[in-house]
Amino acid sequence: MKTASATMRRIIVSVLFLTLGLAAGLVIAGRMRTSEVATAAPQAESAPQGRPALASTPTLPDLTGIAERAVNAVTSITSTSTIRTPLSNDPFYRFFYGDQMFERQAQSLGSGVIVSSDGYVVTNNHVVVGSGGGRPQVSVILADKRELPAKIVGTDPQTDLAVLRIEGRNLPTIPWGDSSKLKVAEWVLAIGNPFGVFSQTVTLGIVSATGRSVEGLSAYEDFIQTDAAINRGNSGGALINARGELVGINSAIYSETGGYQGIGLAVPSNLVRETMEQLIKDGIVRRGTILGITLQAMTTQIAEQLGAPDARGVLVTRVVSRSQAAAAGLRPGDVILGFNDSTIEGASHILRLLSDTEIGSTATLAILRDGRRATVRVPVEQATAQPRVR
Repeated sequence: MKTASATMRRIIVSVLFLTLGLAAGLVIAGRMRTSEVATAAPQAESAPQGRPALASTPTLPDLTGIAERAVNAVTSITSTSTIRTPLSNDPFYRFFYGDQMFERQAQSLGSGVIVSSDGYVVTNNHVVVGSGGGRPQVSVILADKRELPAKIVGTDPQTDLAVLRIEGRNLPTIPWGDSSKLKVAEWVLAIGNPFGVFSQTVTLGIVSATGRSVEGLSAYEDFIQTDAAINRGNSGGALINARGELVGINSAIYSETGGYQGIGLAVPSNLVRETMEQLIKDGIVRRGTILGITLQAMTTQIAEQLGAPDARGVLVTRVVSRSQAAAAGLRPGDVILGFNDSTIEGASHILRLLSDTEIGSTATLAILRDGRRATVRVPVEQATAQPRVR
């Protein structure tokens, strides 16, 4: 009996040890699997060996604050003019009834920017000047829906700018920015009233180019190009940078359809400010020019015919006899390559340089004549109109 009992105890002890061993093995194996899972996730997310990790996605600047402040200084502008047209162009009718005139009201819509707390507003010339002649009636609608009559202080067709004045105090304004410091790909906001319906609309884009020249759009061309959405009715609105500063006045779009295609043009703020100050002071903008000449844009074909190195510069096609230009020695067929210390890129470039030159000064022109380079000194006179460019 003792032997059987002892044998039984040994069996029970052996089974107990075996059970404890199995339990311990299961615990250790479970911990190992947990450890493997824990270390697998980071390894799966890490970049493959030899390949750089992806950079974090850049975030846009928060422009909500500056947009909220700027929209209060952007206005809607309504210009109404009277257009008088003959009741009939039929000579028989006019013989019996005379030149009876038919009058109708024409209205243009646009945007404007309040630039002084006492009521000066900058907009585009084409927004306020009607096609019917005379002085149109202009109204400015503020962000708070007040509609105020506006006086036209002055207009400048060459820059397509106009300055208005409304009665008011402590009006919201947008601070001036330095447009010469704009960089390509810099964030900008365009604010205006597209189609005269969607007031205080804000669109976001970048500066696509600076110093842009678009032949035939304006006599004084030095546009900021942006892809911020600009549509009809945005003319005269604000282009502001990420610091909330006014860097341009939206002026035009370049489009084959008449709608937004990602090419908007704005007059730089430095030019706007200079023009505005002259209009407030004198009512007109005085610019320099060379009187008595007609200019033509260069082409590759013309450059080859005249022996010019490339299509830069501008061709003199006509010189009025007894003019200052003729007395200075300019001749038809001359190619103007330089103006003082600047190389002429094209026709619009020389017009800008002339406009900025002090009236009464003398400009040094580098010209190409019969394949040879020469220098001509020409007096800069006050412009009644810019030199004609064909």
